[in-house]
Amino acid sequence: MFGKRSSFGGGNQSTAPAVRQPLPAPTETRAPAPMQRESAGSVPAPVEGRRSDEYYVTKSTIFGALIEAIDLSQLSKMDQESAREEIRDIVNEIVSIKNVVMSIAEQEDLLEDICNDVLGYGPLEPLLARDDIADIMVNGAARTYIEVGGKIQLTSIRFRDNAQLMNICQRIVSQVGRRVDDSSPICDARLADGSRVNVIAPPLALDGPALTIRKFRKDKLTLDQLVRFGAISPEGGEILKIIGRVRCNVLISGGTGSGKTTLLNCLTNYIDADERVITCEDAAELQLQQPHVVRLETRPANLEGTGAINMRDLVKNCLRMRPERIIVGEVRGPEAFDLLQAMNTGHDGSMGTLHANSPREGLSRLESMITMGGFSLPAKTIREMIVSSVDVIIQAARLRDGSRRITHITEVLGLEGDVIITQDLFLYEIIGEDANGKLRGRHRSTGIGRPRFWERARYYGEEERLAAALDASEDRETGPATPGLR
Repeated sequence: MFGKRSSFGGGNQSTAPAVRQPLPAPTETRAPAPMQRESAGSVPAPVEGRRSDEYYVTKSTIFGALIEAIDLSQLSKMDQESAREEIRDIVNEIVSIKNVVMSIAEQEDLLEDICNDVLGYGPLEPLLARDDIADIMVNGAARTYIEVGGKIQLTSIRFRDNAQLMNICQRIVSQVGRRVDDSSPICDARLADGSRVNVIAPPLALDGPALTIRKFRKDKLTLDQLVRFGAISPEGGEILKIIGRVRCNVLISGGTGSGKTTLLNCLTNYIDADERVITCEDAAELQLQQPHVVRLETRPANLEGTGAINMRDLVKNCLRMRPERIIVGEVRGPEAFDLLQAMNTGHDGSMGTLHANSPREGLSRLESMITMGGFSLPAKTIREMIVSSVDVIIQAARLRDGSRRITHITEVLGLEGDVIITQDLFLYEIIGEDANGKLRGRHRSTGIGRPRFWERARYYGEEERLAAALDASEDRETGPATPGLR
């Protein structure tokens, strides 16, 4: 009847299960209005042209006919490419039967949209395919923003309605065994490529589900690339390589979107291949390249409210797994105590990130997290534990022009009275801005001849590299652009 494929899977085997159901009789459907593209000088480079309401009405009609005409259970057994071809063939037939008048370009857009709805993440697919996007922020069905080059832009992407957006959120979180609904309206998850996902649904989100995706680059950044981007000076980059190599205990501090996770990934490149590394994360996003890595992830409570595994449970269990290094994706609660215990009991080279605006504030937050965990320890005892556990704090920052910089490499020296003493090895200073409003600055060494971890560097045979990096350090101005640090 349809002239292309009469059997499931695209062959001539009449015994294959049918993927199609009878299509409706021809009807007249008004063609969608032409898709209007953004004019020059408007919102920068939307991913799709702005489409009329009639386009979405037509798409909804054709999508409904497709769902009636296709066997989704059989479609799910096909590989992605075959399933796309099957859907495209059926949609073309529906368009013909319903007498929808469309240009070739419009029909291709419609086919791609519908394939994405059935097989992928709907309108999000073109955004997920772009490697220059750092964040995708969906504020209900009608408004989607992206971050490109450190700046937030409104796109013309929209969803059919909040129900479609909620279905896509459910599809994303269900793939990692989680759920989002009225009883559990907040959920953290991840995509297959490691991109981090947060969903907050009604009734907490008043204007429809809010979906936020922190995308990661397909090509993994290295410290050498961060040096080329100006995030750190060459000498500072060399110091960071040595810090990773000689098993310093490191905390990476920074605000939201400052590049903490990217920097943590870069530092782990200098872990020896024969070391056993265990990672603990709320939503697994670290991308370690070593062969001996065990990845652990927290778990929310089930429908009965039981079975939750939190970060502290994971960190405590790490100590029973013979780790050589423990990497905590983000320290945000009582697990700070267990991480410090691990750092101080033979697990040198452990690392973690936390939210703070300066190294000094990071130490204060670490102390606060331990105190809020219910540990009845004197403040001086907690600070002694911090001093004996943490060697280096690396501060990352996102500047007001959207660029990311490593602003401090700071050592934790010791305790004088009740005060933790630190010293900065490298600092970033803003010295002005150019005609385009991009900030100009410089990385400079503070002139410390021998850092506290000098003996550790000597033990690993790295003291000559360390001395050369410190001796070569000079004021070095960096340019305005830092693409890719997330």
